[in-house]
Amino acid sequence: MHWTVPKPHSECKVVLDDGTYIVVRQHGNLSGPRLLMCHGNGLAIDLYYPFWSHFESDYEVLVYDLRNHGWNERTHENDHNIVSMVCDVDAILDETSKKFGAKPTFGIYHSLSALIALLYSSQIFSTILTRQNSGFDGLILFDPPVYPSGPGESSEEFDHAVQTATARTKKRTEHFESHAQFVELMNFLPAFSRLVPGATELMAQSILRKCKDGGYQLRCPREYEARLTRFARTFAGQINFDEPPHPIKVVGADPVLPSSYLLTVDLSDMISVDFDFVADATHYMQIEKPELCAWYADDFITKVSSANH
Repeated sequence: MHWTVPKPHSECKVVLDDGTYIVVRQHGNLSGPRLLMCHGNGLAIDLYYPFWSHFESDYEVLVYDLRNHGWNERTHENDHNIVSMVCDVDAILDETSKKFGAKPTFGIYHSLSALIALLYSSQIFSTILTRQNSGFDGLILFDPPVYPSGPGESSEEFDHAVQTATARTKKRTEHFESHAQFVELMNFLPAFSRLVPGATELMAQSILRKCKDGGYQLRCPREYEARLTRFARTFAGQINFDEPPHPIKVVGADPVLPSSYLLTVDLSDMISVDFDFVADATHYMQIEKPELCAWYADDFITKVSSANH
């Protein structure tokens, strides 16, 4: 199986507070409801094409990469942090509304970008955001790295998972002679054994950058990726799901399977959150069972949209 990400209808360069920019790409049905999508730490949104391709016929699909990932240029490591990325969401919503017109927008986020979307929608950073946009009409979040922070709750297990993931990231191979070498390694790793056919080749195209002196390197340096994982620990327990500003759908990985990143949190007891998990799927569920994950998102959007009319 070979995946080819189509050329976008249009691009929107969103200038950030440090003078660099994020490239938002417009795909899909321009007359449909708007989806804004982003990816997990160290990855790139083009890797998720097996998932977001399911929305192209019915939705306007806006996709973007976190700063220092994917299509975006590398910037200083000091600016690679959660607070900056929350502000980036604000800038992206502002600029895409200006360029493509304002319309109802649902955010679809995975992993660390899901935490960033939750922080954006919370009141935690309200004093530093311009919010010159309508925000989200709803969020669909896949395996967000959060944990309950109420009385009697402990972060010990989550802290251990963060330490393990950070140490593993720092040891990651960062230079490859060819795409083929990268694909061979990814196909060997148990964490990626459930990906759809052709996904590791798509991963090579999406997260590697050609080096001037030959070979390929990770677009997001491993030090940057580890830095974000450490930052996640600071904010993962600060999310208040009791009174969300808009409907939220959370889709978790199969809790029986070994964790591929941080812990899968069961939010089924949260009345304010629509929670499901995908059986026999890991943290990378959108690239393992893309059709089912797309169905969860589409079904939620349909229900929310119907309730609003």
